[in-house]
Amino acid sequence: MSSPQNPHNLIVIGGGAAGFFGAISAAEAGLQNILILERGPEILTKVRISGGGRCNVTHNCYEPRELVENYPRGVKSLIGAFHRFQPADTISWFADQGVALKVESDGRMFPTTDNSETIIMALTSAAQKNGVAWQTRCGVAEVRKINELFEVKTSEGQIYFTKSLLVATGGIRSEHARIPAEDLGHELSDPVPSLFTFKIEDYRLHGLPGVSVPNALLRAGKIETQGPLLITHWGLSGPAALKASAWGARELSEIDYQFTLEINWTGSETPDSLERIFDEQRRENGKRKVAKRSIIDGISHRLWQRLTETARITDATTWANLTREQSSHLAYELA
Repeated sequence: MSSPQNPHNLIVIGGGAAGFFGAISAAEAGLQNILILERGPEILTKVRISGGGRCNVTHNCYEPRELVENYPRGVKSLIGAFHRFQPADTISWFADQGVALKVESDGRMFPTTDNSETIIMALTSAAQKNGVAWQTRCGVAEVRKINELFEVKTSEGQIYFTKSLLVATGGIRSEHARIPAEDLGHELSDPVPSLFTFKIEDYRLHGLPGVSVPNALLRAGKIETQGPLLITHWGLSGPAALKASAWGARELSEIDYQFTLEINWTGSETPDSLERIFDEQRRENGKRKVAKRSIIDGISHRLWQRLTETARITDATTWANLTREQSSHLAYELA
C-alpha cells in the first residue's frame, strides 16, 4: 500500500487491455511506481476470450478520419486520439514486443499464432519490464480527491494514495464499475443495449431460419446499414442487423424498440432497376416460370419463392404472363 507521504504516481483501476496498455504507456513515458487494481481473480480475461480465443487486436485501417467513421458514437473524442495513436502504431508496438500480426479478409488483425495468450504474454511482459505492478481480487469501493492526491479505498479495506488515477473499468452496467467516476463527480449516461439481433413477427420470415443474403441494405428511420443478413427463428441477425443495432442503440432505446425496418434484400437494386430486369426476363425467358428460379444474385431459392408468393405470383406464372401489378409488388418486396 501507499501513504500520503509516499503515494503511487499512477493507479489504474481495471486490469483489462485498456488498463494494462495505459499503465505500460505511462511507464514507457518515464512514470514510475504504477499499480493496476483488478477486481476479478484474473487479469486480461476479455483479451483471452476475444476473437474466439484468437484476440482481434486492431484493424487494417490507417487513416484516422476513415477509421473514426466506424464508431457509432464519440467521433469528436476519438479523432484526436487516432491522430496520436492509430492501428499502425499498435502494429509497431506489438512488433517491438516480438508479436507479428496478420490481416484477414475483413480487415481484422490477429496475432500470427492465432492465440490470445500471445497478446496476454506481450502485455504482462511489457508491464513487468517497465516496473508496473498489479493486484487481483482488489475491487475499488470508494475514490476521494484529497488536496493533490487521490485516495483509493478497496472493498477489502485497503487504502492507496496516488498522484494520478486512470479509470479503465470498461462498461458501466455494474455499480462497481461506476463507482470511481461517480465518486469524482462525473456524470455517466445510462447504458443501453447494442449489438443485438432483431425480434420480428412477420409471416414473410416464417419457415426461413438459416437463409441469408450477402449484402442487404437495412433502413430504420435515419439509421442505414449494409452487409450480410441472416434470417433466424426469431427474426434477423448477421452483420447488417448488428451494425444497425449499434449505430441506432440510443435512438432505438428511446422508442422502446418499436420501429419499421425496411429491407433491400439485393443491397443495391431499386424498384425501377428491378422492373427493367423483369422486362428483360419477359423478352428473353418468357416461358420460364417466375417462382422456379431466383434471377437476383445472392437471393436464395427459398427466399425468392417466399417473395414471389408474397407478391401473389403463383407457381404456374411465367415471365410472359407476369402482370405489371405483380412485377411492381415483387420489386417492392425485393427492394
